[in-house]
Amino acid sequence: MKSLIVASTREDAGKTSLIIGLAKALDKRFGYAKPLGDRFLYRKKRLWDYDAALLTRLFELGEEPESISIGFDHSKLRYMYDRASVFEALNGVVDQIGRGRDAVFIECGKDLSYGASVYLDPLTISQETGAPVLIVAGGGEDEMSDDLAFIHRFVSRDEATVAGVVVNKVVHLDDFRGSHLPEIEKIGVNVFGVLPYIADLSTLSVSTIADKLFARVIAGEEGLSRRIRTVLVGAMSVNAAMGDPRIGSPDKLVISSGDRSDMILAVLDVGGTSAVVLTNNIVPPSSVVAKAGDLGVPLLLVPKDTYETALQVEKIRPLLTVDDRDKIERIASLVEEHVDLEPLGAFL
Repeated sequence: MKSLIVASTREDAGKTSLIIGLAKALDKRFGYAKPLGDRFLYRKKRLWDYDAALLTRLFELGEEPESISIGFDHSKLRYMYDRASVFEALNGVVDQIGRGRDAVFIECGKDLSYGASVYLDPLTISQETGAPVLIVAGGGEDEMSDDLAFIHRFVSRDEATVAGVVVNKVVHLDDFRGSHLPEIEKIGVNVFGVLPYIADLSTLSVSTIADKLFARVIAGEEGLSRRIRTVLVGAMSVNAAMGDPRIGSPDKLVISSGDRSDMILAVLDVGGTSAVVLTNNIVPPSSVVAKAGDLGVPLLLVPKDTYETALQVEKIRPLLTVDDRDKIERIASLVEEHVDLEPLGAFL
């Protein structure tokens, strides 16, 4: 049974998406572990890691999400484990998950240093277990080149076995392959693939917004699967809003106080509205609620004011869900098309 550590140079580089794509593209029985949880999910009075919950449900792995993470809180882990005992625990988790399977993906935290104080960063895990590290490089094109040059220059073979790199979310694919990729390969980094940036994969669902805001859905529940590409804060007059070029955008989320019936009706009439977040815990008149229900546009009621709610929405990341079947199939297709699976498969 083999293990592959999947790490990233920067936050939101796309580790979980790549693991899902590889799991679908490679015909192998695999397990999944996330030693140090960093995306907390509290469900049924239990603390899970979001990615662990997603992978176990999506691929019906059989393990409980909390059983494939050693812990979540750095200070608690420092108190409970030293270097030897934390790897005794990790090896126990990996051995349990790997029974009857060909390989185990070990997903690390948001960047290469995350977890270092509790010995659960990817380089230390590789050093202790001998498993190779697959690095997902994300960010701007110059940033990616800098990160990979730094890793090659300063990470010795004694510290970790770096299998190679998958470069993800490249906006200008041809330019990157023509200018940046030769420079990266010249310094000796093994590049398994370069994946393009796909805007549709970065959209949020209304249900994700509702969950993250702990919103009460008071109308249009059947529209929770709608996608969001644009966010409009309806704090201005209706006339000013109608002059905003984004008002006609498809798949938009509008954030407005619940007492702004004029604004809510206007964005319902103009069309293309995926959902309306009603702030200040104010429920609009029943006629407005009924109209949203007839159109299948969710109304999400939240207690905070418009400004605070807009800041919350801005921080929400477009994480995959088990219902994102189209996204998941698209990711698998991208991995098959742009990643050289044969040499990568040798590590699994």
